[in-house]
Amino acid sequence: MAAAGASSRMNGVDKQFIAIDDIPVVARSIRALMDCQLISEIVLVCPARRIADFYDLVKEYDLDLISKVVGGGETRQTSVFAGIEACDDRAGYYVIHDGARPLVTPVEVEACINAAMEHGAAALGTRPKDTLKRTGQEGYITATIDRNEIMAIQTPQVFEAQLYREAMALALREKMDYSDDCQLVERMGKRVYVAPGRYENIKITTAEDVAIAQALLRIRREGIEEWLASDQDGGV
Repeated sequence: MAAAGASSRMNGVDKQFIAIDDIPVVARSIRALMDCQLISEIVLVCPARRIADFYDLVKEYDLDLISKVVGGGETRQTSVFAGIEACDDRAGYYVIHDGARPLVTPVEVEACINAAMEHGAAALGTRPKDTLKRTGQEGYITATIDRNEIMAIQTPQVFEAQLYREAMALALREKMDYSDDCQLVERMGKRVYVAPGRYENIKITTAEDVAIAQALLRIRREGIEEWLASDQDGGV
């Protein structure tokens, strides 16, 4: 579980600890993995200075599938690598998930794992809804991109363990640092299968994402028709 980001777009607020319906973002993300029967342990990667705070959270919310809490590095890649090194050597697959994606469901997690078991590597993804344009340096549109050829990639991203470790070794040898785990495997010439994700699997990045997540959770509880009918109290 990758939760070592700096939350730079949240005005200094640690997004992992923001409560959504009284449960911190990262705790919701962990619970989704815990509810997937295919996962046997979770290593939580957090800022090194906050390891004690994350251990307190693990205890408070009974996140008993957490085997270790380890400090991350300066980049996402170094943080994920720290988590991989802390995993049980017997792991057959690595499920890499953002702590800031609290609305993923156990069904989605299991589907992504099953896809990786079939293909060796898989990630959740969705087709973009908006029209996509390529622009030049001056800001003018230069081309329209076919949405049928584009996927917005989410997490979890799941990899056969030996494959991922080989990809890690290659990145270290080449001194490359990637912002997305699929890139490591792609660099080896391996293909990554995209399993169908859901638009609700948003990443908490800015303040408005918190409000969106609150609304999505309310829809899950009440259903869209009930939510729309009752949304007279200033809700999103």
